[in-house]
Amino acid sequence: MLAVGIVGLPNVGKSTLFNALTRGNALAANYPFATIDKNVGVVPLKDERLYALQKVFAKGERLPPVVPTHVEFVDIAGLVKGAHKGEGLGNQFLAHIREVSAIAHVVRAFRDPGVVHVAGRVDPVEDMETIHTELALADLATLEKRLERLRKEARADRERLPLLEAAEGLYAHLQAGHPARTFPPSEEVRRFLKETPLLTAKPVIYVVNVGEEDLPDGKGNPWVEEVVRRARLEGAEWVVVSARLEAELAELPEEEAEELLKSYGLAESGLSRLARVAYRTLGLLTFFTAGEKEVRAWTVRRGTKAPEAAGEIHSDMERGFIRAEVIPWDRLVEAGGWARAKERGWVRLEGKEYEVQDGDVIYVLFNV
Repeated sequence: MLAVGIVGLPNVGKSTLFNALTRGNALAANYPFATIDKNVGVVPLKDERLYALQKVFAKGERLPPVVPTHVEFVDIAGLVKGAHKGEGLGNQFLAHIREVSAIAHVVRAFRDPGVVHVAGRVDPVEDMETIHTELALADLATLEKRLERLRKEARADRERLPLLEAAEGLYAHLQAGHPARTFPPSEEVRRFLKETPLLTAKPVIYVVNVGEEDLPDGKGNPWVEEVVRRARLEGAEWVVVSARLEAELAELPEEEAEELLKSYGLAESGLSRLARVAYRTLGLLTFFTAGEKEVRAWTVRRGTKAPEAAGEIHSDMERGFIRAEVIPWDRLVEAGGWARAKERGWVRLEGKEYEVQDGDVIYVLFNV
């Protein structure tokens, strides 16, 4: 499963958020480096489509069990200035960021004299710049080494020139203060980034941590407005949450949590929104398998073809794939079952080149 790394400066609310996210026990304390080892948590993705399909395959009072898909989050210890040179356990932190596929960057947009900010003041835009600078400096160091090798390779083999040009363009882009993810994509740039992954090429979600008084959306909080403006310039997503409220919600029974959310004008928790945004940012989609024994959600990347999706269910299915019976989830619900859906001609037969779509319900035909 592709993972999202939770990063940010010390004392912005990362560990509090992670505890709420996983209902786990990541250490949260009011001092820098409360988090030293990375903590990993799996968060189920709420999906009402599962429960609609569950009703279709109910036998009397008996409902088949539902298995949701999930997003994996990694709580990465707080970065500080100089991390690219190893300051503040920087090498360890950067190594953990390299392992994830996207970054959830928590920025602080609340006042609390009881929680000391590492810089002594609250300035989320400066926090954003600190993290960006550290990741960019680490990338520039990586690129300098790579450029040296590529220049030697290009002198011996002119076919390496386009790759060299892509690397030089990325280097200039980073030096100008821009992340690699905003560099114009081309076939050569994508090829280079595949060979040489850069930290600033990873997609970012800004998680704006506000006080409960700024819910539901942070409007009127100038710090939130500035973070949103900067995120839009980058083409990045953002989510406004109150980590303190999310931690409280995580301790409550479901009905009480829903009532508390309503009191703040929220239809769902900030963490549910973060999980959905993370799923989208990672370029993932959900397909389903459904029957009387189980209704399950599966995760694949967008563009995944039917045999590879079948392999998510079981490797034998990919190896012996023949074809797949496919129907959109809402059509199956409307029909009230596979048999009636087939009678209406709503079930399609798809072969090995079919790209799975979000919301497909799939029955795999295979032979091994």
